[in-house]
Amino acid sequence: MLRIAIYGKGGIGKSTVTSNLAAAFASLGKRVIQIGCDPKADSTMNLCGGEPPLPVMNYLREYDREPEAVEEISKTGFGQVLCIETGGPTPGLGCAGRGIIATFSLLEDLELFEQYKPDVVLYDVLGDVVCGGFAAPIREGYASRVIIVTSGEKMALYAAGNINTAVKNFEDRSYATVLGIILNRRNVDEEEEKVKQFADSLGLSVIGDIPRSREINYYEDRGMTAVQGDPDCLVSRCFLKLANELLALPEDD
Repeated sequence: MLRIAIYGKGGIGKSTVTSNLAAAFASLGKRVIQIGCDPKADSTMNLCGGEPPLPVMNYLREYDREPEAVEEISKTGFGQVLCIETGGPTPGLGCAGRGIIATFSLLEDLELFEQYKPDVVLYDVLGDVVCGGFAAPIREGYASRVIIVTSGEKMALYAAGNINTAVKNFEDRSYATVLGIILNRRNVDEEEEKVKQFADSLGLSVIGDIPRSREINYYEDRGMTAVQGDPDCLVSRCFLKLANELLALPEDD
């Protein structure tokens, strides 16, 4: 099983990257779970025809009980990807990070991974704040590898640096390690050079290069990933190539 947490600054496109990677893995015949760990609960939207599953935290508030089965808090999307959203507290009330921790505990109780037996698990995690809750995928052993999504923009690189530092803080506990960086292009000046220099300064590799693409917006407007909408377009081929390369890594225990 390949377990990857994908982090990045809010708005950098990590949900687009994660969902297209999930679609790419599924297109390659893999059994995939994607878990959105952002209070906005929009990570899996484009895998589910524009309508993501009811977030776990919303379920707990609406029904005032824990679900008895994974099916109550999940939705099957493109390529049979199992989609789950943690959601967050009522705005202004409570801590979103605690929501992530509560969701992960619930998924353990429901024996999600034992029942579903995925080949790949992807966690889409907000990277502006790496508190205890948002660090849960790397801190509690759910993910063994981290991928950081960034552009060449200053604040995106700043957030990427903070994420890398947060992951390194757990290195001595045998938690997740940073696998590399995905450049999600915004077409800023000297973008490739800036991101390459940044990666080199941290001893990391740029493992993926996602071009600015009209297809992304076109298919997202229709509730789809580009990989689903047009698997032969350039950006889809980039995701499929990256998925194949990730599958070549040694599997987690």
